[in-house]
Amino acid sequence: MELDRREILLGGLSTLALTAAAAQPALAASSSGTGPGLTGPYVDLTTPRGNMITMARLVGDLDIGKQRAGWYNGYVSGVRPDEPLRDLFGFAGFGMTRLIPHESGTGYRKVLREVGIYYDLKSQEPIEEYLNPYTNERVKVVHVANDPFNQVIQEFLQPPPSYGGLNASAPPPKVPMILPWGRVGQYARLERHIHLYYKSALQPDKWPRESAGNMTRVSEFFTFFIELADVQNPKVTAMPFHGTWSRVTPWLPWMLMGQAAGHCQYMTYQGGGQSLEEVLPRKVLDFVEKKYPLYLNAPDKWVEPSLSSLERYALEQTPAPAIVR
Repeated sequence: MELDRREILLGGLSTLALTAAAAQPALAASSSGTGPGLTGPYVDLTTPRGNMITMARLVGDLDIGKQRAGWYNGYVSGVRPDEPLRDLFGFAGFGMTRLIPHESGTGYRKVLREVGIYYDLKSQEPIEEYLNPYTNERVKVVHVANDPFNQVIQEFLQPPPSYGGLNASAPPPKVPMILPWGRVGQYARLERHIHLYYKSALQPDKWPRESAGNMTRVSEFFTFFIELADVQNPKVTAMPFHGTWSRVTPWLPWMLMGQAAGHCQYMTYQGGGQSLEEVLPRKVLDFVEKKYPLYLNAPDKWVEPSLSSLERYALEQTPAPAIVR
């Protein structure tokens, strides 16, 4: 995923981030008055068009037809009241992206499929069964395999995914896409927050052991650092970057925690433009090549719907048997 997942890889900015973006002051081109900066010479990040071009090069490749990988690697922690957080397992994966010119003549359709693998923190071996330390129950692990998770990139902010109609909030007005860029030395810095609250695909009456409740509350946090020289170089059609991606989400359904108090916290590094062999555990890549070979290549057309792993779980899995006491 070009972890705009969500955008890695998606959706739009939170209300808070939109407010911050609207209040963003004019950005200096360069502290020295020369060389690449946030306002030129190639793109101006105070304009919607500059943001559109930059985001397309950040999550995809303007050389139409070429695919682009974005990756992440970190860990998942359990959060419960009145106790320290507990690191549970590793999580690593990637998205494969391709850009398609938008039929309106402005912007792009980004088509993406993404895979994420849970692995043992000590051995880095992908796990297919897991002894849940909270329940002492051995459970079947369900990895992330989202196909597709698409996005439109234009000069105005896009609404978050509808997740098959479950996230049915009214579409926002067309807000110009001017993101809260900053500068740290030779890097352009971008931070995005996405906060979602929508009807769960895993309703408790059907999924009593998997469901955290009637509603799904998920937040994702992204940071990106990109070389300013790349931002302002028109020959760079796909910009390398590094940063972080974190996610706050209900207990993973396959953990069979039901509506127990608490949640999961993901914390990962993310990046794009690097060889996956350089940044991901080799055992994870071997597992993907064996179990999920489709995900080594980006889609070549737009299809609906785009679903997260929670909605796909409801489509592809069956409710766990009740515990007999």
